Amino acid sequence: MSADELAGSHVLLTGATGFLGQATLERLLSSYPDTHVSVLIRPRGERTATDRLSALLRKNVFRPLSERLGAEKLTRLVRERVTVIEGDLGSVTLPADLDVVIHGASTVSFDPPVDEAFRTNVSGVAALYQALTGSPHIVHISTAYVAGTRKGVVAEVALDHGVDWRLELEMALAARLDVERDSRRPEVLRRALAQAGEQHAKAGPQSTATDAERLRTEWVTRRLVDYGRTRARSLGWPDVYTFTKALGERVAETLWAQPGRPLSVVRPAIVESALRHPYPGWIDGFKMADPLIISFGRGLLREFPGLPDSVLDVIPVDLVINAILATAARPPATGPAYLHVSSGATNPLTFQNMYVLCRAYFDNHPIPDGDRGHIAPPTWRFPGSQQVELRLRAGERAAALAERALLALPPSKRSQDWLTSLGRQQQELVQLREYADLYGVYARAEVIYDDSRLRELHAALPPQRALEHGFDPTVIDWRAYLQDVHCPSITATVRRAGQRRGSSSKVRSPSPRSLPERTDVAAVFDLEGTIVNSNVVESYLWARLATMPRSGWLRELADLARCAPQYLSAERHDRGELLRAFLRRYAGARVDELRALVTDVLGDALLHRVMPEATRQIRRHRAAGHRTVLITGAVDLHVEPLSVLFDEVVASRMHAKDGVLTGFLETPPLVDEARAAWLRHYAQANGLHLDRSYAYADSYSDRPLLEAVGHPQVVNPDSQLFRHARRRRWVVHRWGAHTGGLLEVLLDVTGADCRAAPR
Repeated sequence: MSADELAGSHVLLTGATGFLGQATLERLLSSYPDTHVSVLIRPRGERTATDRLSALLRKNVFRPLSERLGAEKLTRLVRERVTVIEGDLGSVTLPADLDVVIHGASTVSFDPPVDEAFRTNVSGVAALYQALTGSPHIVHISTAYVAGTRKGVVAEVALDHGVDWRLELEMALAARLDVERDSRRPEVLRRALAQAGEQHAKAGPQSTATDAERLRTEWVTRRLVDYGRTRARSLGWPDVYTFTKALGERVAETLWAQPGRPLSVVRPAIVESALRHPYPGWIDGFKMADPLIISFGRGLLREFPGLPDSVLDVIPVDLVINAILATAARPPATGPAYLHVSSGATNPLTFQNMYVLCRAYFDNHPIPDGDRGHIAPPTWRFPGSQQVELRLRAGERAAALAERALLALPPSKRSQDWLTSLGRQQQELVQLREYADLYGVYARAEVIYDDSRLRELHAALPPQRALEHGFDPTVIDWRAYLQDVHCPSITATVRRAGQRRGSSSKVRSPSPRSLPERTDVAAVFDLEGTIVNSNVVESYLWARLATMPRSGWLRELADLARCAPQYLSAERHDRGELLRAFLRRYAGARVDELRALVTDVLGDALLHRVMPEATRQIRRHRAAGHRTVLITGAVDLHVEPLSVLFDEVVASRMHAKDGVLTGFLETPPLVDEARAAWLRHYAQANGLHLDRSYAYADSYSDRPLLEAVGHPQVVNPDSQLFRHARRRRWVVHRWGAHTGGLLEVLLDVTGADCRAAPR
């Protein structure tokens, strides 16, 4: 067998941008010089199929060929030998002179929504084979795991099942409509609203509604995933991926395998990085075993529900491609031919052996963990799936309780450090749950895929081609492959990220040079907790207690404590309700006397409470030409002393009648979503670009304001905002130079000659 057996052939390749597809295209171009290749590629967004092919040629799989030929010659070679067909399966006209069709397009996710899996892996197969004319040799790329959940040896023959693929396809495509209808039932929507309200009520009603809709769509996705997984398992397959790939084989047999229409079904096992070609370790993205290996090396998987003696059937990608092209060159004379491209029968890698080899690799080459040194890989004892599941459930319950407790604590560096640590633990639990659900069945497999036909096909290779184009799995030295080729390749990106983690995980503050000079940018600051170490309650107490003898302080504080439950309840529901309820305490105060008090006494106290870091940052923005804005729910009279720092001050305005405050507001307070709405209107009116603007805030209620700008800055955040900021990778400042406490300020201002009381 030689390259001449495909000489002059016109090959149609589907799935060319995928892992196997790009490797197949590279091999055809580099080693089969007399073939012409048509590639079926869908446009994506504004990128045409030709654009996507051009991008493909810049990927690492083509790097050795590009270096050997030169980029210009490679481009010319592709122009001469490759035809791009733009469109989807079933929606394009295919060439009539095809000799070989290598169909590799499929969804490779184990658990996509059931309709998506069927649309690609079943409906797409039917559309392709119905669109073909003539009698090209079909090489249908499947997977060894179409055998399903079984034990023992699996032969290279057609699958033995009676599932009606047409009926299953019809039901799968109809499932989304059923689930979408169910998701709009009142009981489902009420649960989503309640959950969203618990998390996001402080941020405003639209934030709550948006999150409720997100929860509904996530419910739809989970439900459709469960549809596919449960239906697959009810019929003997571990997941919807293997189920639909099995039905895809039946589609090929039904629509194509007739006399004079050759069909070969190639079933690779777990395809991983290249052994030799295009270079050792080449891989595109993470494949099935890689997340397990990387998570193990990062210390995230403390245990895994695998059987130590089960065979993890891994095969390097270049051996798979060589087998596919050798199969393409030898169409079967009669009936469909089936071929397992696997290693388990002749060169098995047990799960225990993989663990030992990977553990030795990470012991010698641990993954860096920023400033914390290196990560020690865990020790797996293989306690069994039942024990792992019990530990996992206990860990999930404990983490949920810990998160609720931490979010209820007052914000502090210690509580935020605990939240960060808990976040890492939750990540471990989520990954273990995901891997246990998706991969556990593969790590507990007690099945061997017979590879007799694979070895026969390899034996037919001419000796001069066997080394470079062979696919004998016995040539794999698992220690050398895992420790010298595969693990270094898949951990390279993780190692670079780990080296950066030390500096990136620290609390960052932008330097003066990081602020671009622009006049169309806003820098918006919240007040309480962001600029000053105080809140609306303290502002009131400054004014109230500063004008009464100390003998009356206890009575005022007791009255405030009596009303505290009312204020806390309002705060949890809506910050606007808190402001409305609390500002009623100002009823009866004279406007002129309160203004005089602020001017003569309380203004200095407020300025004393401004954090130096805030002052410096405001000045940096002003120096850069940015429009500085203070937006607060505090009373405008109280914040007048801060107007010297800002171009615009937006605060609550109290209603007055005959110069006396009524305790009511002139307009609704600017809180949560109202702040973001005001900012959008303000930016439009003043020609400001919000995507280049900055916002500084400390409370989760300010999440809409922070999300309205391109550069959200979180300052001394409450626990909920801190968690959200970490998830969104926002900049977190800890402006820790807090100035004197409330008592210190009161003792200072009460020594002055105050002229009026606020009420």
